[in-house]
Amino acid sequence: MSALRGDGFPEAEVRHRARAGAAAAFPPGADYGAALFGGTAGGAGGGVDILDLARLVPPVFMPQRLEKLIDLGREPLYSDVELAVDIGGLRSPLPVYLSAFGSTRAASAEVGEAASRQAGRLGLPMVIGENVVAHGGYGRTDDAPERSMLRRLRAYGEALPDGLGGVAVQQSTEDADAEVWNLVYSDPSALPLLASGRLAFELKVGQGAKPGLGGMTLVDPATAARLRAHYPLEPVDGTGQSLRSSSPGTYTEEILRQQIRLMRNNFPRARVWVKLPPARDVAAAAALAWEAGADAVTVDGAEGGTGWAPNAFLDQVGLPLGECLLRIGGGGRALLASGRMWEGARSVKALALGCRAVGLGRAALLAADEDRAEGLERFVRCLALEMRLLISALGRYAPGDLEPGDVWLPRGVRPEAAPAADGPEAVRRP
Repeated sequence: MSALRGDGFPEAEVRHRARAGAAAAFPPGADYGAALFGGTAGGAGGGVDILDLARLVPPVFMPQRLEKLIDLGREPLYSDVELAVDIGGLRSPLPVYLSAFGSTRAASAEVGEAASRQAGRLGLPMVIGENVVAHGGYGRTDDAPERSMLRRLRAYGEALPDGLGGVAVQQSTEDADAEVWNLVYSDPSALPLLASGRLAFELKVGQGAKPGLGGMTLVDPATAARLRAHYPLEPVDGTGQSLRSSSPGTYTEEILRQQIRLMRNNFPRARVWVKLPPARDVAAAAALAWEAGADAVTVDGAEGGTGWAPNAFLDQVGLPLGECLLRIGGGGRALLASGRMWEGARSVKALALGCRAVGLGRAALLAADEDRAEGLERFVRCLALEMRLLISALGRYAPGDLEPGDVWLPRGVRPEAAPAADGPEAVRRP
């Protein structure tokens, strides 16, 4: 090795790129499909996420606790907190849903089916992510592959209690070519969900792991040869594989407005959800989506995911989730949030900042992987207990009663719209 040194400079990273070439722009290729990338504390790249800095702050005076006492005829307890909510037209026993699971090995096959089945038993709404049909097939036959769309729908629906839950089927630009929504909307297997008002379609405008980009997968030489006419392919040095990239889709205000209206017109019995990336204009996009008729808007913070994303995106692209929530504000509308939700405090902070519900992504997959029979159910019971304890401590007895004033940030980290002062301030909605 040369004696040349790069003191104070990331020498090891530069040398790694010189050896690996294009492969160095991504996490290790051997981990693709099996690892969960990003999502470290403080945001995917270790930046500041106000949800991590914030604290929940109970008051001394609690008028809602007095109202609850009068209603019950006794002192209220944490067990009196009622967590049931409406999530974009789908009824849930908790302000919790399962975030979009994609098509990688980490999110499909046995673990994905186990998570679907347990979510069904819990009555939690569930999102089926993009590219499931493209990679696992639709699965109309009885021996449908484990990765297929219908396999997940059936696993979930067979366990679902009456009146609870529902499925949101996500569609990206690539899925639109396969007419995924048309397949589901006309399929007899989805009729019970459709007839009971528990089917939603989610338009994927973007994602947190790599905002501004579409889906990315590694493919072997035979697959690359087959796909070369349909996708741009980039050889990845030293792996023998190629990077296949999907179109991220193109949106303007009018395109998004018309797309939502088309969803309303073409699928009148399905709920309409819209998933937004952690973009700088996320507040304007959310307002437009609701104005156009969306039942729910999901914001996905820059927290990582199961798919393959460039390291630079995991580390340095996109707003942290807390900043997205402050910019949007809930305003009583169905705002859903996903991004490193795994325990009660972060979840309740997000609810106080305007969310209707929080999404379990990697947490749900890890819990189901730990115990395919009951791991997710035990995890959710723990989460529900923490939520009740925290909401009760704030003098509230339903998630919808939470307010931005229940959250505190240290001085110097308050949002721009909050009043400046010498001491700490409660977070205010912009």
